Amino acid sequence: MRDVIFHAFNWQYRELIDAVENIRNAGYGAILIPPPLYSNPDNDQWWQRYQPKDYRVLFSHLGGKPELLELIEKCHGTNPKLRVYADLVINHMANEARSDRLNFPGEAELQKYREQPDLYEKNRLYGDLSQGLFSAFDFNQRGNIRDWSNRYEVQFQDLSGLPDLKDSPWVLLQQRKMITALAEMGFDGFRIDAIKHLTERMIDNFADQDEIADKYLFGEVLTGSDRDEDIFIDPFLRETWISAYDFPLFQTIREAFSFGGSLRRLARPETEDNALPWHRAVTFVVNHDVPYNEGFRSWLLDRQDEHLAYSYILGKDGGVPLIFSDHNESVGQHPEDRDRWTNIIKRPDLLKMIEFHNAVHGQSMTILYESDTILIFRRGDSGIVAINKGGTEDWIKLGTWGLKNPGTYTDLIHQHQMQLSGEDFTLYIPPRTAQMWLAE
Repeated sequence: MRDVIFHAFNWQYRELIDAVENIRNAGYGAILIPPPLYSNPDNDQWWQRYQPKDYRVLFSHLGGKPELLELIEKCHGTNPKLRVYADLVINHMANEARSDRLNFPGEAELQKYREQPDLYEKNRLYGDLSQGLFSAFDFNQRGNIRDWSNRYEVQFQDLSGLPDLKDSPWVLLQQRKMITALAEMGFDGFRIDAIKHLTERMIDNFADQDEIADKYLFGEVLTGSDRDEDIFIDPFLRETWISAYDFPLFQTIREAFSFGGSLRRLARPETEDNALPWHRAVTFVVNHDVPYNEGFRSWLLDRQDEHLAYSYILGKDGGVPLIFSDHNESVGQHPEDRDRWTNIIKRPDLLKMIEFHNAVHGQSMTILYESDTILIFRRGDSGIVAINKGGTEDWIKLGTWGLKNPGTYTDLIHQHQMQLSGEDFTLYIPPRTAQMWLAE
């Protein structure tokens, strides 16, 4: 089964439609599209997509409902089928400087609906666009979050000025209608933005609907410490069935690849409470919050460590890997980011890593060797992953038990071959490299 998610961050829908075959050929199993709910179509800034103006309209700078329908149809027509996940923002609405800032979409937008009925009708998801959707009564209005470790504040106060929706009957009804309509359009799953800011009542309201019982749901429970995990991750895992970004594993990866850190921490992270349960985890090496939020940029890995970390999450068992792709949106403030996450579809190392992941999917993982700088494990009897984060080469003697023997193995990343036979073999690992060996 192909399950790797291609995160098309801030991609135009038409651009995505044109790239479907390339994404499928690269081995991905799903595409995560940017938030499709109505946002300012005249503003090309990526953060606009995270400030919705109306649930009932699918229209933004990236495109509208007709393009989304075409994208879903094209993805579902590939063999194997590509699934399409939508990024949903339901914790809050747009932060806009207008006198009726808590009326959505607001009188100015309603006037646009009246003046351009054909445009908004073709992009209508559900409902009556002659009426407003939310008023001041639908928001908590308790001020901005001040204590980010206080779960009550995080759930009931504003996220940096963004109007925070109540979990009232009217709001919950609109959220059910919106997600049901998106499911009926053909979306295969949803990423729920800022899900740690939602109450359990709001999550259960859409997650327990029969209409989305077969959809894949995962949320962004952003954490950066053990204390955050106790406050936010643990209750989320208890209270919901939804998967989540594996921030605990991400922080473990960061620590393992840091100066003085040990790769031993990546040998059994789940059993050591350093990762989410394998069936609830969306694993990643970078997501859009890290490079695009100044407060998180210190979490970025060195470029070579990022390559090594990808070999780990695409080589290990458990979790659904997500790979981030942008268009240099961060380069204006950070020129060093140029082309770091662009053209991901064609990046040779990731293509080979995804090939390995798909080939060994579902096969058990066994640690063969671990030290502070080297981690080697096998997948079933046909795959071997070796990672050396250190600055020196090494030769590691390994037993052949559990592997195809005799067998011919190819390192997909570097296209080297080796023959296994007898009771043991020696693996040469150059410094700062990863190897992914697959048996013929």
